[in-house]
This record gives sequence, C-alpha cells and structure tokens, in this order.
Amino acid sequence: MEQDKINAYMTLYTALVTVSKCAAPMIPFMTEDIYRNLVCSIDKEAPESIHLCDFPVAEEKFIDKKLEEDMEEVLKVVVMGRACRNAANIKNRQPIGTMFVKAPMSLGGFYQDIIKEELNVKAVSFTDDVRDFTTYTFKPQLRTVGPKYGKQLGGIQKELAALDGNAAMDELNEQGMLKFDINGTAVELSKDDLLIEMVQKEGYVSEADNTVTVVLDTNLTEELVEEGFVYEVISKIQTMRKEAGYEVMDHIEVTIDKNEKIAAIVRKNEAMIAGKVLADKMVSGAAGTSDEWKVKNWNVNGEEAVIGIRRV
Repeated sequence: MEQDKINAYMTLYTALVTVSKCAAPMIPFMTEDIYRNLVCSIDKEAPESIHLCDFPVAEEKFIDKKLEEDMEEVLKVVVMGRACRNAANIKNRQPIGTMFVKAPMSLGGFYQDIIKEELNVKAVSFTDDVRDFTTYTFKPQLRTVGPKYGKQLGGIQKELAALDGNAAMDELNEQGMLKFDINGTAVELSKDDLLIEMVQKEGYVSEADNTVTVVLDTNLTEELVEEGFVYEVISKIQTMRKEAGYEVMDHIEVTIDKNEKIAAIVRKNEAMIAGKVLADKMVSGAAGTSDEWKVKNWNVNGEEAVIGIRRV
C-alpha cells in the first residue's frame, strides 16, 4: 500500500478512536461499539471497554497554526481549480499541464504537490500577473451612469466595449477612474459605475475572488490525452473489481477487447496500470468463457471497449 494511503488510514483511525473516547460519556453505547470494533479487535492488551480508558489529553505540540493557515490557502486554490475544471467540462481523471495562481502568498513545494495531486495537474505556477490568460470586459452600471450621462450612454457602451481590458483595469486600479470623451463630453467612471467581468482567453479557464485568481491551461497534448485514457481504464477496472466483490489485495488478470486503440494504450502503460489494479497479467483479446471472468462493455472517453477481469 502506498505511504500516503497508510498515512490517511492511520490519521482516520486515530481521529475515530480519540473522538470516541471524548464522546463516550455522552453516547456510551455507540462509542463502546466503535471502540471494540477498532481497538479490541486488534489489540488484545487494550482495556476491554472504552469506559475503562483514560480520557484523551490534548497534544499541544501537534498544533501547527502555520500549517492550518497554509492548508486553508491550499483548500481555496483547490476549490477554485475544481470550479475551473467544471467550467471547462474536463473530468478530474484527465491530467492538465499547468495551473497558474495569482495570490498574495506563494506556497512551497510540499503544498504545491498536494494541489497537483488533488487537481491532477502537472505543474503549479505562482505568478504576479495572469494577463496572458485573462482579460476584462466593462459595461456601464445603468443605475449610476444613466442619471449622469444619459444622452451619452450609447457612446459610453461602445467606448467600453472597445477598451483593452487589462490596460483599462490597470488604469482603474491606479487612478480610480476611467476617463474618456464622448461627443465633447468628459466622462469619468469609477468601479461603482461599471459592471466588470473577468473573461479567459481561448484555451484557458479562470476563477477568481477578491484575493486569488486561478487559471487552468486546458490545451491538452497527445501525452496528456493518453494519460487520461490510462486513468479511465484504471477507474473502469477498479469499478469492476468492486462490483465483483474482490478483496482489496486480490490479484487479477485483465483482458482488453474490441478496441485496438485502448489495447495499445494499455500495452504501452501496462506496468503503471497493473500496479494500480493489482493485475498479474494484462492481454489483448477476448476473455475466457469460464464463470470466473467478469466482462463488461465500457465507454472510455468516447471509445467503446470490452474489459474482462478474473481473480487469480
């Protein structure tokens, strides 16, 4: 089992046991059941009842405020990154090349690795400027602009539509106003007079709040597309393992049939796929006819294929 999975399971185990001990005086029977399942079943030296255990003591040395603050920033970036994926209609199993982050902070490699794993991106780049991927559009706020410049409203709309979005945003931030002339009338518009929308350039999807902007590069190379197929195949096989009732550590054989493109990708990435699904053997062609084989038709990213698995 991979170390990160071991870490996750041990963290969950520790949390469940500790919370159960804390809650035992209030929900005695439920916590007793949890304790006996989690602790007594594997530790014969443990007290036979949760009510015979010492009450947990807070480990203040485990408290890391900086870690908590950094993880809050990680969570914000991940949530915004997922929103970008949803907007681009790219599922999480499809790897993406680069994500750009404009933020008041810069997270180190440890946190960037978490972001990359959560969002399935190859690289995270913190930058001070995302204007290469985004721009801004401006429209007049009618309730404020109308009373001040009613007769010039049509001209104002045309002028705003023709602006260079990034340059106009710089001017607005620096001077607090956009200034121009409409038919001899000097017009000054503040942020309160404008409806401002950030839009992404083609091939990029962005999400922003008051402090952070996240941009995903949605241009997929052939290598990224192939890797997306690999993760889809792994997902399908894992689903079949679950449906067949196999144990987590059971080893299997796998067949790929009715689609040479998928079969070729599997052959090329056999070691990776086999390691993830615990396959001792992966072959192209039809599955056997015995009842041991579980066979299913799948749509793998638009490609129809037949996958067969058998426990060995």
